[in-house]
Amino acid sequence: MTTTAGRVDLADPDTFVSGVPHDAIADLRRTDPVHWQPMAGQSGFWAVLRHADVVQVARNPEIFSSAAAGVVVEDLGSDALARMRNMLLGMDPPRHHIHRAPLSPHFRPRMMAALEQHVREICREIVADARERREVEFVHDVAARLPTQVIGELFGIPRQDWAYLQKLAEITTSSQDPDLYGPDNAEGQAGAEMASYAMDFARSRRRSDRADDLTAEILAADFGGSPMSDVEFGGFFVQLVTAGNDTTKGMLSSGLLTLLRHPDQLARLRADPTLLPGAVEEIIRYDNPLHYFRRTALVDTELSGTRIAAGDKVAMYYTSANRDERVFAGPQTFDIRRKPNPHLSFGMGGHFCLGAHLARLEGRVFFGELLDAFGTVDLTGEPVRVRSNLNNSLKTLPIRLAA
Repeated sequence: MTTTAGRVDLADPDTFVSGVPHDAIADLRRTDPVHWQPMAGQSGFWAVLRHADVVQVARNPEIFSSAAAGVVVEDLGSDALARMRNMLLGMDPPRHHIHRAPLSPHFRPRMMAALEQHVREICREIVADARERREVEFVHDVAARLPTQVIGELFGIPRQDWAYLQKLAEITTSSQDPDLYGPDNAEGQAGAEMASYAMDFARSRRRSDRADDLTAEILAADFGGSPMSDVEFGGFFVQLVTAGNDTTKGMLSSGLLTLLRHPDQLARLRADPTLLPGAVEEIIRYDNPLHYFRRTALVDTELSGTRIAAGDKVAMYYTSANRDERVFAGPQTFDIRRKPNPHLSFGMGGHFCLGAHLARLEGRVFFGELLDAFGTVDLTGEPVRVRSNLNNSLKTLPIRLAA
């Protein structure tokens, strides 16, 4: 772990390789809740660490902008920033609302309930493949398959393209880990390649009569008086595929590891499957897939007595907010029966995760099927974490499965 002035360096990807430094972050949360974090070679940022302050930033897009400079603390080049601004997560009101409103009905709980049986069939297929192998690398061989297949089915993507899109999605979210991202600028190239694929797919579907999937619904929708352009469809597709792949894969992998490290909680869950929804919420709180998202201050403002200047980078640290002692009793304890559980892993305000209900469904169904199929799940080696200051996830998780 690297430190700045004796404190944890939140900007350094190496800080998180051996695990999240929760004790050091808790100390900052108590003593310096809006913490200035320098960065090598570029301007630093304000790390917002308390739950209430993260909520305040998230709920005030007129002060804290997503579109101004993107949602990561690193400075983006013009091409990368332009691509991000075509994604929902990189938009501000009113454009954000114009693009999100027609999409939201397709991700509401009622629509997800209708999707449950299909998600269950996909989970059973993945679990059956794992049963044949017995020993698997869980992150890529098991967990990564679910979100790509679910999204592929939702959009009507040809099955033969799923593995290709999964690979692109993994590259776009792994730029700080040399074991994953490949050559220089592989992240940008993968994102551009996926957007190009999506735009070609949209053009082909506009010429098609197919009307039984999410792609058809989106292309027929009204976005502020006009249809979604191919470029906008590409941005939305990239966001949903990359975010869905990375965060769901992280939730399933980190969630399984956490359950294995808390055998009392695992036993409780096996004994009472009705605890699955709460277990998924606690996994998402305890192992939030993303450490932060950034905003940029549009005006001079203040958070918890700290002056923030217009143009400053402001990072909302979900990793810290989800363990804020002011909100959670025993925040460092993993408790699948925790209620209430007002975690911020899905964000807050207008940018609340569009796919939150889908992620919950995937987690609940997947863990239910996995634990039903296997009475024993054992680690066969040490898990390895992704090197990243953004993604809170595993790179490998070797396990053995037995009925």
